[in-house]
Amino acid sequence: MNIAIDGPAGAGKSTVAQKVAGQLEYVYIDTGSMYRALAWAVHHNQLAIEDEPSVSELLQNNEIRLVREHGQQTVFWNDKDVTGLIRSTEVSQYASIVASYGSVREQMLVLQRNLAKQGNVVMDGRDIGTHVLPDAEVKIFLTASSRERAERRWKELLTKGIQTDLDELEKEIEERDLRDMSREVAPLRQADDAVLVDTTGITIDEVVDRILQICERTGESTQ
Repeated sequence: MNIAIDGPAGAGKSTVAQKVAGQLEYVYIDTGSMYRALAWAVHHNQLAIEDEPSVSELLQNNEIRLVREHGQQTVFWNDKDVTGLIRSTEVSQYASIVASYGSVREQMLVLQRNLAKQGNVVMDGRDIGTHVLPDAEVKIFLTASSRERAERRWKELLTKGIQTDLDELEKEIEERDLRDMSREVAPLRQADDAVLVDTTGITIDEVVDRILQICERTGESTQ
């Protein structure tokens, strides 16, 4: 079966999705990294972020590849490994903007659905259950308070030696939530048949266990 995991920035989607995929021996597809790779390329090529046609053309004329080796996912823009370059705050803000462009999302939709055709995938993003994989057998919507999501991001940046202001991070997360939820094309929202899982105050392993239980019940009900 295919598993769709959606939710706002910092809810723990990528970490949880990777662990769920590992437990089930499924393929993990991080759609967020695809938008981040494009955002990095926009910045790297000094394109105007508000120029949708140029951003769309950049994606059309280049290749994004997700390569999984030894339990880790590597993100390539053409032949360049950009995995370590796409997690900056600036790229995050750019990613939210390019993800609002309909022409970009149409191209990404084709790429993502092609990746999922093999089945037995765990795909995370913001519109997977509602738009990319509406027929996914399991749909999860992860969320957490904006403060907790900001604290997670703050700690992650600290481990990389990056000093940031926690209040400013929370403000940026709330602004991104609003942008993601209000965009015209495939906005962030919980699918009608998705299970809501609030990760505030609970560990990643506890979240993973909950999702695995949901998958098990779904598997039993479809046999």
